Amino acid sequence: MFRSRYALRGIAIAGVATLALTACGGGGDETSGGDTPEGDGTLTVGTILPQTGTLAFLGPPEFAGVDLAVKEINEAGGVLGKDVVVSHKDSGDTSTDIASQSADALISEGADVVIGAASSSVSFNFMAKLNDAQIIQISPANTSPDFTTDPDAEYYYRTAPSDIIQGRVLADTIIEDGYSSVAILALQDSYGTGLADEVEKNIVGAGGEVVLKEVYDPQAAEFSAEVAAAKASGADALVLITFEEFTTLAPQLAEGGMSPEDVPWYMVDGNLSNYGDQLPEGLLDGVKGTKPGVESGEDFQEALLSVDPELNDFTYGPESYDATIIAALAAEAAGSDHPNAIKAELVGVTKEGEKCEDFASCKALLDEGKDIDYDGRSGPIEWTEEGDIAVGSIGVYQYDATNEFSLLGFETGSLD
Repeated sequence: MFRSRYALRGIAIAGVATLALTACGGGGDETSGGDTPEGDGTLTVGTILPQTGTLAFLGPPEFAGVDLAVKEINEAGGVLGKDVVVSHKDSGDTSTDIASQSADALISEGADVVIGAASSSVSFNFMAKLNDAQIIQISPANTSPDFTTDPDAEYYYRTAPSDIIQGRVLADTIIEDGYSSVAILALQDSYGTGLADEVEKNIVGAGGEVVLKEVYDPQAAEFSAEVAAAKASGADALVLITFEEFTTLAPQLAEGGMSPEDVPWYMVDGNLSNYGDQLPEGLLDGVKGTKPGVESGEDFQEALLSVDPELNDFTYGPESYDATIIAALAAEAAGSDHPNAIKAELVGVTKEGEKCEDFASCKALLDEGKDIDYDGRSGPIEWTEEGDIAVGSIGVYQYDATNEFSLLGFETGSLD
């Protein structure tokens, strides 16, 4: 089995800090002689995903993705012969301390792996706690480029591609549509400012100009100043990097002479949702947006609906599913549920082995002593040593008169 650069580091940590290891998820001691550290025999997966807050609309498909993965894993015999245990917690948003409290609870419960958060800024609020406790964190939706070099990201991975890739695809889409003078309104957090910077860099690199990059407070009750600034900029295209405050901002833009009929809008994964009658009829007709990931397919959507029949959006469900499957396969490959053992195998099970696409078939290959290369529901995952998706697929979507979006096609980008 291929081992990442973290393998020896994880074992070294085990050798010099046994007490710290027994306190973290899994609760087991390392084996004698500095071998693979032992866990408690049960893979415990925690989640810190939005049940409340500005990204609560993303929570249901993400929870469903984790639950579906756990269901399939346990139906295939579990991990190390035991059922995987899951503990769901709320992430809230950046206006609360809910995520940090959830992290404390999962550390106390002995979680080996934590799936979450959805928001990059929320992950930054508790990532250091999981890092210090030596617990694996895998986000299905974080896209901020800052995670790649953050010193507290030693135990951090993600199944969503960095906004380095999304920013490039969105900028290319705008330029290809014939626009070159772009205004950007972005919420003030690491996701908003990071993606805005990437879009600007790529617009300018393609010969265009960013005439306005306005960062706003997402908790504001009204956005008249931002609307006025966008109108005064003279832009021929408008990029909106928002969360759920979009439902407040969008009508104000339309009333201020900046509707999509006045200036074409471009949206992103943080606000790409089916709005139906939440917004005036036809407001979003023709608006385009980008979202990381591949189309999940009807069979997978039906599987998600089997665990949550009320789902009406599947965004980041595949990424949540894949995060859980990869963690389980890494534990199988390591022969231990201890976080450091899992960590040593995480990168390896996503590359340079025999292709497989579900837990049961991948586990069968591992049982035969073969290396595996898991390709998941969110695409052909291949992690870098930093836990980033090396090559990402970005969907380009367009809204119709019902304020609902559909796929135009996919663009592939790399971190290089």
